[in-house]
Amino acid sequence: MPKTNTVHSLTLYRKMYMTRKAEERIQIEDKKNEMKTPMHMSMGEEAISAGVCAALNKRAQIFSTYRTHAVYLSATEDLKGFFAELYGKATGPGGGKGGSMHLANPKRGVIFSSAVVATNIAPALGAAFANRRLGNDKVATTFFGDGAVDEGVFWESINLACLWKLPVLFVYEDNNLAIHTPASIRHSYKNIVEIVKKFGCPAVKYDGTDVEKIYQLTESALKQLKSGPFFMSLKYYRYLEHVGIGEDFNAGYRSKEEFLKWQKIDPLDTQRARLVKLGLENTVLALEKKVLKDINNAVDLAKSAPFPEPRDLYRGVYE
Repeated sequence: MPKTNTVHSLTLYRKMYMTRKAEERIQIEDKKNEMKTPMHMSMGEEAISAGVCAALNKRAQIFSTYRTHAVYLSATEDLKGFFAELYGKATGPGGGKGGSMHLANPKRGVIFSSAVVATNIAPALGAAFANRRLGNDKVATTFFGDGAVDEGVFWESINLACLWKLPVLFVYEDNNLAIHTPASIRHSYKNIVEIVKKFGCPAVKYDGTDVEKIYQLTESALKQLKSGPFFMSLKYYRYLEHVGIGEDFNAGYRSKEEFLKWQKIDPLDTQRARLVKLGLENTVLALEKKVLKDINNAVDLAKSAPFPEPRDLYRGVYE
């Protein structure tokens, strides 16, 4: 593998490892009840965010859903801001007022994240319209899950993006669940990609967990955006409960056996094995050590940072 591809593969692994270990630290810290924010964890989804965001790079203009940890960290690698926001500190990108579900850092490509299902989709069309008018190279990208495709605004946005040929990248993170309800009892259709194509929207479906493949699919999608939108349907398995830091296999809507099946193709394990096979084990170990050090530092800084002042409560609020 050429040197440039080796560096690229390490970058993809770093983004995924950073997200996974940051969330494992959240699982430890959240029990102390110092993070006053609901947690929608990304474990199992890391390959989608890492692959897409790496392909977008500095062109990213992301409109994310509330399950945004992986997207935010893959796009920004901003551990300090990430943990500061979770702790509600003034040094967070949202000044401590956004929390887990509203992570945003426009300067680094994350325009906003929304806690209301599907409300992050239509704004991406406005950004795409502006980008085309301005002639810049930004890529309006919206990440959303299973619940969002049940909302009218999703289909309205697909229709308008195709009608106006807007350069929008739709990233459907398909975990087969809207909270606890599987697609099989919500959808009369079997393949959303085929329906989206009927609107005249090019689309691709990938059911694997290989971050390199997702990166390649995204690069291919980006080349087609000049002629209109592109829809990516990317499958993953949500490791943890809908909201919270624990497992919920005793809830009755899915089985532990299904989780173990997906765990065998865990995206981090797959990419790490690839790097080790390339003779990069020592490099990987050094990378992992640095990420863990950065996480420890970010948590320490967040804990010692000040809370926002009362006068900051209405700062940034539209009047």
